[in-house]
Amino acid sequence: MNNKLKYTASVMCANLARLEDDLRTLEQAGCDELHFDIMDGIFVPNFTLGFDFIKAARRVCGLPCHAHLMITKPEDYIERFAEAGCNTISVHVETCVHAHRTLAQIRAAGASPGIAINPATPLTKLDFLFELVDRVMVMTVDPGYAGQKIISNSFERVRILRENITYREKTIDIEVDGNINARNAALLANAGANYFVLGTSSIFKPGARLNEALPAFREKVDQERTQV
Repeated sequence: MNNKLKYTASVMCANLARLEDDLRTLEQAGCDELHFDIMDGIFVPNFTLGFDFIKAARRVCGLPCHAHLMITKPEDYIERFAEAGCNTISVHVETCVHAHRTLAQIRAAGASPGIAINPATPLTKLDFLFELVDRVMVMTVDPGYAGQKIISNSFERVRILRENITYREKTIDIEVDGNINARNAALLANAGANYFVLGTSSIFKPGARLNEALPAFREKVDQERTQV
C-alpha cells in the first residue's frame, strides 16, 4: 500500500459536453487517476461510458485510467479495456464465476488487477483472492448511481479489510467509492483506505471549479483527519 492518499476522478460525473477541458483541468490540478464506471444495465440498473470514452481521455490527458467494470461476464471484455488504455481494471467479485482466472487475465493483458465488492457482500469472499490483486475497491453505496448516501457500516468494513490485508502482509491498496465527501474520506482514510473516488459529493458539485475544488478537497480531508 502507498501511504499517500490518492484521488481518482469519476468521469461519469464530469461535464461530458466539455470532457477535454475537464480532463485537462483535473490533470493540472494534481488528480492521480481517472475512474471510468462501466455499467451494462444488467448488473446495475444504468448504462454508462465505454471504450470510446477511455480512448478519448487517453488522447487528451496523461492521467492513468481505471476501468471499474460493473458488468456481467467481465472476462469477455478485459483485453478490449486494456487495449483502450486502462492501467487498472477492477471486476466485481459478485460477477466473476472464476475470479482467479479473470484476475489473471487482467494481469496477462498488461493491466493491474483489482477486485470490487458490494456493501452487502461478506468480506470473506475476498479471502482467497489477495494473492492476485493490487487493489480492493470497497463500494460504500450500492453501485449504479451517483449521489447516494454512504452506508454506515462502510467504515468498519474498511477497517476490517485493512487489518486482514496487514495480517497477511500484503501490499494492497484499498479504494472507496460512494458519497466520498471530506468527512467520510477522513474517516475512511483513518480506517485504512488510500484511494478515493471523487464525484458529486466532492469536486463535481454544481458551480464548482475543478482547478480549485480538487486542491481544496485534499486540504479539507487532511484537516478532517486530525479531528475525527
